[in-house]
Amino acid sequence: MDGMGIIEIKDKILQPFFYDEERGTGLGLSITNDIVKAHGGDLSIDSKLGLGTTFKIILQQQ
Repeated sequence: MDGMGIIEIKDKILQPFFYDEERGTGLGLSITNDIVKAHGGDLSIDSKLGLGTTFKIILQQQ
């Protein structure tokens, strides 16, 4: 999956316990998203087939 993008699983990837490989717990992105939201921020995912995926975290400056 490296560098190919995650278009087909983009809607599921922030759900707890979701993983698409044999290793991991499926909690990392879910926990990250919860922490970002708890601080009033947003985590967005932009994935393009063949180009890869970008995760963007936006937090308000205080």
